[in-house]
Amino acid sequence: MLKERNVEVYIPLRSVERVVQGRKVRRRIPAVASLMFMRCQEQLAGEIQRELRGQAMVYTDRETHSPYAIPEEQMRRFIQITSLEDQGLEYLGEPKQEWTTGQRVRVTGGIFKGTEGYIHRIKGNHRLIVAIEGVVAVATSYIPSAFLEPIAQEAQ
Repeated sequence: MLKERNVEVYIPLRSVERVVQGRKVRRRIPAVASLMFMRCQEQLAGEIQRELRGQAMVYTDRETHSPYAIPEEQMRRFIQITSLEDQGLEYLGEPKQEWTTGQRVRVTGGIFKGTEGYIHRIKGNHRLIVAIEGVVAVATSYIPSAFLEPIAQEAQ
């Protein structure tokens, strides 16, 4: 239905290995059950929600009740991280307020080079949190401190 309407969609996927008939098979499956992002006009998002009532839910702004619009830069960073084949990604659900108060950083080396987000310590390691506010966050695997540089508050 979305393809027929030329709606751009993104589903974060992760790789899993399973043994099928004695052979290892690698498959890509949704990283977060029932989570799909779509890019379309607000009116079309409302129409899709009405048509899929009971089958799908469109995230809405708590105050205006209109479909939740994700800022372009947040979505770009989220796709950048979730598109990589990193087995250390951990999906965390709706980000807690404390994560957004962490130090904002840019990664300067490694596979996440150029990515921006917030640092949070998880299980003793520095992890980069890239969030779509109010929807989902993803934490990278360990990132060495030498690969991080602070982003000045004025640059935001």
